[in-house]
Amino acid sequence: MASVSTLSDAWLVIEHEKIACYGEGEVIPFPDDEVLDCKGGMVMPAFCDSHTHLVYAGSREKEYEDKIRGLSYEEIAKRGGGILNSAALLSKTSENELFEQSLPRALEIIRSGTGAVEIKSGYGLNTKDELKMLRVIRRIAEETDLTIRSTFLGAHAVPANYKSDQDAYVQLVLEEMIPAVAEEDLADYIDVFCDRGFFTVEQTGRILEAGAKYNMVPKIHANELDYTGGVQVGVQHKARSVDHLEFVGEEELSALKGSGTMPTVLPGASLFLGMTYAPARKMIEAGLPVALASDYNPGSSPSGNMELVMSLGIIQLKMLPYEVLNAVTRNGAYAMGLEESHGSITPGKTASLIITEAMPDFAFMPYSYGSSQIEKVILKGKIQQ
Repeated sequence: MASVSTLSDAWLVIEHEKIACYGEGEVIPFPDDEVLDCKGGMVMPAFCDSHTHLVYAGSREKEYEDKIRGLSYEEIAKRGGGILNSAALLSKTSENELFEQSLPRALEIIRSGTGAVEIKSGYGLNTKDELKMLRVIRRIAEETDLTIRSTFLGAHAVPANYKSDQDAYVQLVLEEMIPAVAEEDLADYIDVFCDRGFFTVEQTGRILEAGAKYNMVPKIHANELDYTGGVQVGVQHKARSVDHLEFVGEEELSALKGSGTMPTVLPGASLFLGMTYAPARKMIEAGLPVALASDYNPGSSPSGNMELVMSLGIIQLKMLPYEVLNAVTRNGAYAMGLEESHGSITPGKTASLIITEAMPDFAFMPYSYGSSQIEKVILKGKIQQ
């Protein structure tokens, strides 16, 4: 987690969207090469944000007033706020309008250094609107230089009309939603909010098994609100990542050790909701890797700024600077199944890079929270405007 190799006075060559080679010292370019002088800045991999919900309709700033007045996340949800509020707004929004609202958020995270991102559905909560969200995610992938992984999250919450029969909603997810998503090949992953007041371990297992039959790889929202067994069921079903993890004890650590599941921490949600922070230091000291992601969404983390996420990593999670760098690059790439193409400066990988302002060393970047150190962003070999 704390090991990063660096080169000084370095050069790097990009060809056909890929990193071709790099080295130290003087290099003489070919006459038709475009040359960028980084002027003392650093070249680093673009951020890999492995957990977002950036496709949504409207906003939920009114709910934050309820939070200030003392209502909990769960209490707001029970009053029809939270995820159900976003679902109601999304249902009234056309697919094209949803794209027009979401595209600026995608462009925003590009400007702030993100090169690969996972985007979830989950504000539809019915087949029609879940498909609408996933189609918008696909369109964003087609119209930007972001590398995008899409996740079907039909089991994000229980719609109001199913509150008295949650199992009936689970059956809808299993028998109608998952096959419909698979028919249009809209999702790389399948996710479940496995937590107190949402979906049980048993329901989660059934949904993950059904998705796996259609080659949707599991990812899990786990242990944000309590010790629920979400981490264990994720590892059992070979989830690529288990995310949130505010409540992690010895049983969870034991389950994660030796697994292929990436523990993913979302400190922006803890900051915004005033909740406890995940014990990232404890995980690292137990020998686990950790990824950091933004959780960009309208209700609990309305920011996709990964520089801020790194700052929270050092300030609140007590991670070292190079630990947060690995957490938002290599480990985030792994959490999306992109470790072969993203997350490090390696010949043959996608040329998605950040060029920083001149800095004394990398630690200055997360240290200087609230101010961006990014000078240029290159995605797939193209300079982003």
